[in-house]
Amino acid sequence: MAKNFLIVDDSMVSRMMTKSILANLQPSWTVFEAASGQAAIDTCRQHPIDLISMDLNMPGISGLEAATVIRQEHPSIKIVMLTANIQSAIQEQIQALGLTFLAKPITADKGPALLQALGQ
Repeated sequence: MAKNFLIVDDSMVSRMMTKSILANLQPSWTVFEAASGQAAIDTCRQHPIDLISMDLNMPGISGLEAATVIRQEHPSIKIVMLTANIQSAIQEQIQALGLTFLAKPITADKGPALLQALGQ
């Protein structure tokens, strides 16, 4: 079933890598991109997003703050937090929001893990 997937990362390279991996694994999915937390919130308000990969550390609104707003407005969207920050306190915050944690960088071998984390 086709899904709408939102990639949120301030790094264009990270967005391109994630998009490429998804295109290979799920070619029927529509992929949206956002370079900031606020852009992610706006995209979710404008489009029916099903799944999100969200970077944690971004300028302005952090990934956790954006995920909190999105979760409040759209509780059915599945969100995976991607970060190179593997501190237990950060992982606990992610889990407290009911989100899934996946360590960056996302590489082709982690593509199936990303889909599994999203329940796909």
